[in-house]
Amino acid sequence: MSFATPLPVWATLVAVAAAAWLAWHAYRGAALPRHARAVLSTLRVVTLLVLLVCLMRPVARSTDADARDAVVAILVDGSRSMSIADVNGERRIDRARAILRDEVMPRVRATFHADVLRFGDQLAPADERTLSATDSRTRLGRALAGVRDRYRGRAVAGIILLSDGGDSGGEDAAAAASGGAPIYAIGVGSPSVERDREILSVTAAESVLSDAVVDVAVSAVSHGYGRAPIELRLLENGRSIDVRRAAPAGDGIPVREVFRVSPNREVPTVYTVETPAGPDELVPENNLRSALVPAAARARRVLLVEGAPGFEHGFLKRSLAADRGLEVDSVIRKGRDESGADTFYVQAARSRADALTAGYPASRDALFGYDVIVLANVEGELLTGAQLAMTRAFVADRGGGLLVLGARGFQRQSLRNTPIEDVLPLDLSDRTGGVVPASASPGMNRVALTAEGDAHPVMQLAPSSEENRRKWNDVPSLASISPLGAARPGAAVLAVTGGPGGTPRALVAVQRFGEGRAMVFTGEAAWRWRMMLPSSDPSYDRFWRQAVRWLGQAAPDPVAFVLPALSCTGDDVRVSVFARDAAFAPQPDAVVDVRVTRPDGRVDSVRAEPDPARPGVFEAPVGAAPAGVYRLTADARRGAIALGGASGSLLVGGGDEEMADPRLNEDVLQRVARASGGAVVSPASLGSVVERLRAHAPAAALSIRRDLWHTGWSFAAIALLLAAEWLLRRHWGLR
Repeated sequence: MSFATPLPVWATLVAVAAAAWLAWHAYRGAALPRHARAVLSTLRVVTLLVLLVCLMRPVARSTDADARDAVVAILVDGSRSMSIADVNGERRIDRARAILRDEVMPRVRATFHADVLRFGDQLAPADERTLSATDSRTRLGRALAGVRDRYRGRAVAGIILLSDGGDSGGEDAAAAASGGAPIYAIGVGSPSVERDREILSVTAAESVLSDAVVDVAVSAVSHGYGRAPIELRLLENGRSIDVRRAAPAGDGIPVREVFRVSPNREVPTVYTVETPAGPDELVPENNLRSALVPAAARARRVLLVEGAPGFEHGFLKRSLAADRGLEVDSVIRKGRDESGADTFYVQAARSRADALTAGYPASRDALFGYDVIVLANVEGELLTGAQLAMTRAFVADRGGGLLVLGARGFQRQSLRNTPIEDVLPLDLSDRTGGVVPASASPGMNRVALTAEGDAHPVMQLAPSSEENRRKWNDVPSLASISPLGAARPGAAVLAVTGGPGGTPRALVAVQRFGEGRAMVFTGEAAWRWRMMLPSSDPSYDRFWRQAVRWLGQAAPDPVAFVLPALSCTGDDVRVSVFARDAAFAPQPDAVVDVRVTRPDGRVDSVRAEPDPARPGVFEAPVGAAPAGVYRLTADARRGAIALGGASGSLLVGGGDEEMADPRLNEDVLQRVARASGGAVVSPASLGSVVERLRAHAPAAALSIRRDLWHTGWSFAAIALLLAAEWLLRRHWGLR
């Protein structure tokens, strides 16, 4: 016996003592013989103690050896991948139905209560005779969690899972299986594919210029066709623009191709790669994938701070100002006035100029209004400690970009031991550290790309890799460099230049820091790339504009969307909206309205709901989405104050994840079974599975709790004690 609501030992002792005192006190002054007072007090004490025991709810536990009261949940995969006919010409769902009818049900029903449940998009009871394979997703993790919720408080001996191992739901199925009933998985399908071609992935690299090319990278594979070339067709918004044939090194070995395209950045552009389906192909649904190149964002706001007037800075400022995708505010320290205070020359938009009269913004609101900060020949003493700390937060928290160049900031080591030292990708203290070697040995002060730089968007001067390297080889040498140390962990050196003795030194290095990006340029006299090349050569402008655009491209606005990376047709798509003020402080009490324009032109408006776990983040449903491009806008306000707006685009149905890699995925089934304490089994071994379930059932689920206080006997005992006390009181003359 145990108690459902036990009292602590000290509380129990106090309650017993109180009951004894109350009983003694009730008859202390009664005109009765001593033995009569003792009998009545004892009855009162026993009555109070019985009531106390009932309040603690005594229970007894026992076990029932009849396993038929235990449930065995039989989960059958009803997703579209189960319609693949690769089991001797039979569809997987038909094979699963036959296993269920002929092998599983006869054995399980003889011993347990068997429930057949179909899962895919949702978990639901199913008739074994009418099982179908029509659901768009295999949400295995959600299904296992649903089984636990469905049978909470009931005896579950185990789970029998019939599936091809597909899991396109995004949840961790092994985690959902852990700690629950043992799962015995039966794989349905073939572990190999006879004849199938598949587009594995299509990705569009970020573009940093409105007229720049975008790399569309494609990975594809073929099974059963040997080394026959795979035809890859590239479509732009449904229009064919390129065709290539890629020969794999062998059957089942993926191929990779990169298409370079120039999308219209005024509107979102969908790039689709497809391979023609053959008449004997097993799964034609996986023969195409798409990627979205969104429309160009608003112009990036740039603050250029010059520690002193310079030839270099003039070229840089003119180049950036001529870019329509950039809004450039500049501050130049001219010298000191008669009182010794610094004086500045400010060129800025009228709305931002007042915050720059002292040379650098003094508040988060003013600084965080920019997307990129360029410190050119700026010594650490020019900025206060608070401004340097604010600049660090600008990169780490706001997600802005920081570019540092110029010998004054490096050679005098004035940025060492400041809040922005570790924001920069190169070590400022160790000038002997090595850097990544270049693809070719650079000459004195000449530029050579590293392997990372050859593919990085900042360093792209030409469409092809070969032409890009040639263009960099042709740029004039720099006047000098500032030797710095090795790259920090996670940073990348994109270009080097030859120092004294031919030692390669880092010229361009980048890194992500917190939510933002940082870059250093250690060279001097890059203006030579403009003055010593033909006037038609855009190398100088392209490099600096790409660098600044890349630094500011990921910088969000105070109100910004966070869109799902992958959305499939029929998904219940949800988007998140960050609502922050001008200082990027979250605004959990904001009101956020989202407007969704669907592919068919229909416009829906919805009020986003706050996320309790993430202050300042709001979620809005897009709904069960058909395929196409969704255009989103959001407006946020706090009371009468407008916080701002955001826009974005979302591609739904860019690939058929359910039909990706159509082979039987035994690894998923093994992980799920192992995590639950079960195993992957064959239909022929179901007899031993039933024995395991029978052995598991009594210990796991058939423990029965019986309440001892909530019975007629407890009521009768209390009534009998009270009646006995009353009768004896009357007998001895008490009322």
